[in-house]
Amino acid sequence: MNLFLRLIRVIVAARFRGRLEILGTSSVSFVVWPHDLDLNFHMNNGRYLTIADLGRMDLVSRTGILGLMVKRRWLPVVAMASIRFRASLLPFQRYRLHTRVVCWDEKWVYMEQRFERKGETVALAYVKGLFRARKRTLRSREILAALGQQQRSPHMPPALEALKLSEGLTAEKPGRV
Repeated sequence: MNLFLRLIRVIVAARFRGRLEILGTSSVSFVVWPHDLDLNFHMNNGRYLTIADLGRMDLVSRTGILGLMVKRRWLPVVAMASIRFRASLLPFQRYRLHTRVVCWDEKWVYMEQRFERKGETVALAYVKGLFRARKRTLRSREILAALGQQQRSPHMPPALEALKLSEGLTAEKPGRV
């Protein structure tokens, strides 16, 4: 099954899986297919990030953000992704991808994406993203208001704070995304 078919499966299945709160966790099952493999016969490192896109699609579908994206022509933008690999995923192994919003600030949304096989974490990714509407960046409070929510962000966990600092992500330049 190619990635396009996986995308369709994720979007259709999300409609039947129930709504998630903004801090809820999306969990989607996948299988490592032969076209996911690299020359070492385990899942290609780049494929993890592509599959992570599908996990985020399930999350935005089930939280109601996807409907707003379509209706209001919002575009999601990923600005940073960092992934740590702990074990390999081999051909035909089943695994789950758990995706959740960890926290947000005025501009950015920070997510955690955990790849698990039989309850063991095989890879952990942190993603920083935002939403754009036409020629402007949406503020986090605008997205929450559109969802009918007014909650505060949880505190940023130390691991994500360290990653943010190590990537030099605190020094934003005017005019950038």
